[in-house]
Amino acid sequence: MTDLHRSAGTGPGSAHFAVFTDRADAAAVARSFARPGTRTLDHASGRPWLVGHWDDQEIVSARVGPAALALIGCVPVEAAELERVARSLRDLAALDAWARSLPGSFHLVAALDGRIRVQGTASGLRLVFHARLDGVRVAATRADVLAAALGAEPDPRQLAVRLLWPVPNALLDEPLWPGVTAVAPHDALILAPDRDGVRHSRWWTPPEPVVPLRTGAPVVREVLADAVAARTRHGGAVSCDLSGGLDSTSICFLADRSPARVIASTWPGRDPADTDLQWAKRAAAALPDVEHVVWDAEESPLVYDGLLGIDDVLDEPTIGVMDRARVLHHLPAMARRGSRVHLTGIGGDHVAWCSEAYYHRLARRRPLFALGRLRGFKALWQWPLLPMLGALADSRSYGSWLADAEHRLRDPLPPTVTTSLGWGMTPRLFEWVTPEAEDMARTALRAAGRQARPLHPDRGLHADLEQIRDCTRIIRQWDHMAARHGLPVASPFLDDRVIQTCLAVRPEDRVSPWRYKPLLTAAMRGVVPEDCLRRADKAAASMDAADGLRRHRGDLMALWEDSRLARLGLVDGDVLRRLAERPATRHLREAVLYSTIAVEVWLRALDRTRHELRK
Repeated sequence: MTDLHRSAGTGPGSAHFAVFTDRADAAAVARSFARPGTRTLDHASGRPWLVGHWDDQEIVSARVGPAALALIGCVPVEAAELERVARSLRDLAALDAWARSLPGSFHLVAALDGRIRVQGTASGLRLVFHARLDGVRVAATRADVLAAALGAEPDPRQLAVRLLWPVPNALLDEPLWPGVTAVAPHDALILAPDRDGVRHSRWWTPPEPVVPLRTGAPVVREVLADAVAARTRHGGAVSCDLSGGLDSTSICFLADRSPARVIASTWPGRDPADTDLQWAKRAAAALPDVEHVVWDAEESPLVYDGLLGIDDVLDEPTIGVMDRARVLHHLPAMARRGSRVHLTGIGGDHVAWCSEAYYHRLARRRPLFALGRLRGFKALWQWPLLPMLGALADSRSYGSWLADAEHRLRDPLPPTVTTSLGWGMTPRLFEWVTPEAEDMARTALRAAGRQARPLHPDRGLHADLEQIRDCTRIIRQWDHMAARHGLPVASPFLDDRVIQTCLAVRPEDRVSPWRYKPLLTAAMRGVVPEDCLRRADKAAASMDAADGLRRHRGDLMALWEDSRLARLGLVDGDVLRRLAERPATRHLREAVLYSTIAVEVWLRALDRTRHELRK
């Protein structure tokens, strides 16, 4: 692979690769990707098919006649099954249903009669990109691999877009480098045998949410158990987060049913009012065969810890850098205890729960039912009446909503209810973003407003899909960071089959002002003790975030010294330095600085890596 990725890590969990058609000119391009440590899987002709990094346990491949298949990632499929599918394969489109049926999380690459199919996951956890290199269309699982081969620099216009808080999904799919094209998570990339033939083909569509709770809950339990089994079926030791929340507790109890030895890991919060530890101990008491490790709360890294030293090679900025130290801190200790993979409950909030925006449609279809629920939400979330009524009355299309956002970038943040019942949170820019960057962001929003389509016509399902993809964009980078630290991380809730099954359940059965996570509670009944299913809240960790802002104000000051964003004319470094001197500023507590920090840290890490490679 490219020089940029020599130090990116090659252990389990860090697989990344490029895909080439079976042509002499493509083989010539593939040779430029080969470096010490890279691996190659060939076409039947002997020309390179896949070139990159993967561990033996992360790949299953088969070749039968003119058909070849490879799955890379968490792949609970045996080679014999792959051979069976390859033997019967007559059309690449036939792989759609088969891919949707499999547990785990993986990239799928297929070859048939000279045509290539490459796809990631519908969740967005595994992505696909492509670019034209020396006249040849090449696919890859990382955008920066293709950018390095092109010799491309990040586009300042795209960097300006990433300064929005938040970045709408319609703008996130655009890679940061000119010449690199992203494939939507629900699409597969099809490469034709000719020199530059390429198209995107939809392979996944979200289900209609019509399944009642009593029918859906047992299926959710089954597919979530399969997702955990995909990581635990080979036994050995695995570790799990046990925060005390329902999501991680469910994963722990399912893992305890597996052949693996389970180590549970609990980080207590610093806030004396945080009850996570009490709930974690209650769960651990019902897991006598599980080793329970409770860390010292005061040793837990705070938000913003270690920002200046981050050197992860990532293919896009991520707000996950704010919590990087916290996420990674305990992984080496888990590895020393023998864990081969660390399971998290991340994603449970996004699939077992859902957006209140479904009630925008329900208010029109079942007004009396929706009215009762909306009254409950109004009381629960303290929604003001007039903004709530305004949000329910808003019938703008997604494109119109995006286009209107162009004119509101400097407005105050909208009321929470507007976000909850609408197409999402309207993006904002803040006082440190320059007029030049604002013009770039406005132009991008204007263009998106003309052509963007929602992820689903129903704003509730659109919001669910957007939140899932926002989550997986962070987890995708955390997974890469964790692999560098020697222990791969997995989030079973984010497997496609789990997402598909949860989204199929009626929204009124997934989100209610009267019950906390009713779908997961029903699904885990009989697996998780009733005592643990009674929890009806979760810790916010707001004290940890506030303490981190105060303790690391010096790092934030240093971050804006010789700022890469300021060099590009996208932010005003003086404004950011003055802001860092006042960590108690109200709107900093609302995370509005996260996107700016993410882009700055990413640019610095990119510079640092290039400098080290030139030594």
